[in-house]
Amino acid sequence: MGGVNTAGVRAEAEIRARADGRGGTALPVLESRGPLALRRTRGSGATAHVMLVGAMSGPHGGDHFTVRAGVGADARLRVGSAAATLALPGQHGGQARQDVRISVAAGGELHWLPEPLISVTGSELAVHTHVDLEPGARLVLREELVLGRTGEDPGRLTSRLTVRVDGLPVLDQELDSGPGAPNGWDGPAVLGGHRAVGQLVVVDPEFTDKPVAPDVPADGLAVLPLAGPAVLVSAVAPDALTLRRLLDRAPASFTPASPATPASPASA
Repeated sequence: MGGVNTAGVRAEAEIRARADGRGGTALPVLESRGPLALRRTRGSGATAHVMLVGAMSGPHGGDHFTVRAGVGADARLRVGSAAATLALPGQHGGQARQDVRISVAAGGELHWLPEPLISVTGSELAVHTHVDLEPGARLVLREELVLGRTGEDPGRLTSRLTVRVDGLPVLDQELDSGPGAPNGWDGPAVLGGHRAVGQLVVVDPEFTDKPVAPDVPADGLAVLPLAGPAVLVSAVAPDALTLRRLLDRAPASFTPASPATPASPASA
């Protein structure tokens, strides 16, 4: 993979959420610089809603975007994005980077639900999402990757997702796809020719006493309990719309593991 080009744009955004003492959630930090913009939107109940808006296209080759989100004890935050993100070739070439660093304190809850990331032909992007949760924290995190726009080949896309609970790894997996990726990324053992791939990570303390059973509730969809109070839903689909429908239906399919055949903790 190519190196990061220093001619690219550097952009940062940071969200800090805390309980306001009145049953709601305050946002003492809501800062963004460069082509990333954060906007608080109308929420409901105790949950604060924030939208990530791209003030310009990208990331392009050589760009480095960083987003940080911290949720304090008993705070509730929901983060989305206004539109899909396009990974584009840069004028000066080189690899683009996008880092997302998330922390959630005990009793806090975060729903991280961005729109899809689309890898455009000729682009090269490395994404790393790193999540640290304290015991008792709750998380719903969705990641959707679309490999190429309609009728075109994808760019090179490497996406790594790391989730830790109480400092212990629950999930650490990487997908490397597109030109120059290891052979087999598009084969039957990985994507099977599909061009949309996604995952939903759900962390809930209730899973400790009520673990979810592994399941394959639909073609292209799989539910896998993880080590710790967490569940991973993985899906592949021919397009972004079908992928979203699969991921949206997954939580309704969670069934408790049978005491006779307890769910085996797994790490992908």
